Amino acid sequence: MTKYVGAIDQGTTSSRFMVFDEGGAVISFAQKEHRQILPRPGWVEHDPEEILGHVFEAAGAALGRINLSAKDLAAVGITSQRETTLVWDRRTGRPLCNAVVWMDMRTASLVHQFAKDGGQDRFRAKTGLPLATYFSALKLRWIFANVAGAFEKAQAGEALFGTMDSWLAWHLTGRHVTDVTNASRTMLMDLLSCDWDDELLGAFGIPRACLPEICSSSQDFGAILASPLAGTRLAGILGDQQAALVGQTCFAPGEAKNTYGTGSFMLMNTGTVPVQSSAGLLTTLAYQFGEAKPHYALEGAIAITGALVQWLRDNFGLFEHAAEIEALAAGVPDNGDVYIVPAFSGLFAPYWRDDARGVITGLTRFATRAHLARAALEACAFQVRDVAEAMQADSGILLASLKTDGGMVGNDLLMQFQADILGVEVVRPRLRETTALGAAYAAGLAVGYWPDLLALRENWGVERVFTPAMEVVRREGFYRNWKKAVERSFGWVEG
Repeated sequence: MTKYVGAIDQGTTSSRFMVFDEGGAVISFAQKEHRQILPRPGWVEHDPEEILGHVFEAAGAALGRINLSAKDLAAVGITSQRETTLVWDRRTGRPLCNAVVWMDMRTASLVHQFAKDGGQDRFRAKTGLPLATYFSALKLRWIFANVAGAFEKAQAGEALFGTMDSWLAWHLTGRHVTDVTNASRTMLMDLLSCDWDDELLGAFGIPRACLPEICSSSQDFGAILASPLAGTRLAGILGDQQAALVGQTCFAPGEAKNTYGTGSFMLMNTGTVPVQSSAGLLTTLAYQFGEAKPHYALEGAIAITGALVQWLRDNFGLFEHAAEIEALAAGVPDNGDVYIVPAFSGLFAPYWRDDARGVITGLTRFATRAHLARAALEACAFQVRDVAEAMQADSGILLASLKTDGGMVGNDLLMQFQADILGVEVVRPRLRETTALGAAYAAGLAVGYWPDLLALRENWGVERVFTPAMEVVRREGFYRNWKKAVERSFGWVEG
C-alpha cells in the first residue's frame, strides 16, 4: 500500500510541497519564496511561471530528501492563495501578463463604478461578497481592459482564466478546473447552485468560454503528467483558508479557526445552508467532499497581519529576522499607547473601507522600537477580535475557543495577547501548518487513503492552550483605543 499523501501549498510569499503520513505528520517538505512585484503603489503582482517552477522544485526537493518518488504518493492535493487572478494562452500555456494578487488595489475605481448602481452589496445575495478590490471578477475585468488581445482571446476560448489553483492544475493534468471554494471567491459563482452565473458574468463582462469547470474539493481530477509528480493522482483542491478549516477538522457548525499568515482569516463552519452576513463578513464555501452537499462558512478576511511584521523588517530594519519581533516586543510591558492600523490595502472585514490607509497613533517621545514591535503584534490580535465580534453577531454563536494555525502562532506573546483581548482560550494544535494538511486530507479522502472524517478528527491534537489572564477593564480599555485608531485611518483616499 502507498504510504503517503502530498500537498502543494502555493501561498502569497512562497510555494511549498509537503508529504504527510496516515497520522497527519509531516514526513518531508521543501519551500521556495517568489518575488513580490510592486510596479506602482497599491499594485501587487506575481510571475506565474516563476511560481510554477518553484512548485516543481519544491516537490522534487521534498521527495528527494526522503528518497521517495511520485509512485510513493497515493494522491496530491493543491491549496493556494485565493482571488489572485491570471489569464494564460490555451495553446502555449504562457501567461498573458503577471498575476494580479488578491491584495492588489488597482481596481478601486471599478469598485466605485459598480457600487454606484446598487451599492457595495449589490451582488451579496448571490455571491456572499461585497464589492471590493479583493475578489477576482474586477481583477479579470481590469486585465481584459488593459492587456492587448486578452478579452478577444478569452471570448474565443483561446485564453483561460483561473486563480492559482487552476493554473497549477492545468499544468499538472491538462484539465481546466477549479473547486467550489476558489470559485466562490471570484464573485462570478452563485452560492446555492455552485455554478457560474449568467447574470454575474453579464454584469462584469466575463465570457463563459474562458472559465474553468467548477468541481468538488475532493475528487479524482486525473493523473498528473508533469515531473516530478508524474503518475500520481491530483485529487484535492481547496482555497488556502478553507484548507486550514479542513486541516483543523472544523466539520461541525459553529467550529472556527483563525490562520495567521500574510493576512489573517477566521472561518466558522455554518453547515449546509449559507448564512448571509449583516456585520461585514463574507459568506463563502467551506468545502465539498465528493458528491456530498457543500458546506458553507462565514469568513472574516484581514488583509495585513504577518505582512506588517515583514514591513517593519524590510522597510524599517527594526530587526533582521521576523522571529526576532517577539523578544523585542517583550522588552516592554505594554504598547506605550502606540497603535498601528495596517490599512496598506484599505481595511477588509468587518469594515470594507478601501479609502483607509495605514496609521500609527499615540506616538510620544517615550515610544521606542520595542513599542512599535509590540503594537504590530497587537494589531494582529485586535483585528481578529473585530472579526470575532462580527462573527458572533451574524451566527448567534458565542465563541468558546479559537483554534489557530499559520506561521505566526509560534509567537507566544501574540497568542497570549490574543487570548487576553478575546477573553477566550486560544488553542495551538500540534501541527501548526494546517493549510497543507487540509489539502492532503481532501486528496486522501478522494482516493480512500483516509476512510472518513472521523479518521481525520483522530489525527488532530493540542500542543498548548493560552488562557485569558487580563483584567476585563484593562482589556476593554485597550480595545477602545484600538477602535479610535481605526477611525483615524478612514477617509485618507478621496474620490
